[in-house]
Amino acid sequence: MTVVLDHLAIGTPTLTDGWELFGGVLGGTWVYGGDSPGFWWGQLEFAAGPKIELMTPTGGPDAAFLERFLATRGASPHHFNFIVTDIEATLARIRALGIEPVQVNLSNPNWKEAFLHPRSAHGVVIQVAQQGDSPRVAPPRELPEPGPPALFDLIEHHVGDLGGATRLFREALDGRLEAGADDTAELTWPGGKRIRLVREDGLPLGGSLHHVRFTRAGGAFSGQDSERAGLLAKRLGLTVELARP
Repeated sequence: MTVVLDHLAIGTPTLTDGWELFGGVLGGTWVYGGDSPGFWWGQLEFAAGPKIELMTPTGGPDAAFLERFLATRGASPHHFNFIVTDIEATLARIRALGIEPVQVNLSNPNWKEAFLHPRSAHGVVIQVAQQGDSPRVAPPRELPEPGPPALFDLIEHHVGDLGGATRLFREALDGRLEAGADDTAELTWPGGKRIRLVREDGLPLGGSLHHVRFTRAGGAFSGQDSERAGLLAKRLGLTVELARP
């Protein structure tokens, strides 16, 4: 059984800012996407690291969860996704930590999924999914030509309970502990995927995504890149660090 950090999903009422930031500035290229009940989603991949998924509501009763999220928080990160080869075994490991998954749906052979509520998952929704055939659709016309390739090399997530969060990502979700201290822990998955956990008290729901980091594969980002990325990221409720290689 394997568990791999696959993507960070961002909810937004307007996809244009996400396409421009993650495609035009950060070099993300189209993977796949499509319609699901109540929302449309699309994913971009980078030279290394997890993918970015953009989600936007499409109306009807099935859109209520995302519409509530956007009404409460505005455009912002929605969930971490982990792709697993045996979802039932993964759910057993999660339950062994005293966490009860919600919205468990194992009926679709091409997409079995379950979620962890942010109160149980240290401030972030976590989706675990066992994937079959992937949908293939043409990229959206609004997606710009990708900028120079970049590595999505860090998600920094602040948590109130560092020990509990580390156990979840390590023992249930297969993260490899690369470094640890009193106030931080770094876990990795294959493909350059990395989460840094940082202890911080007083956070809502026990945790908060602090920032994401990108490094340009072939050199430094320009000042114009940094200015544009900062503006677009703010509209998406996200802090993006553009690091030097």
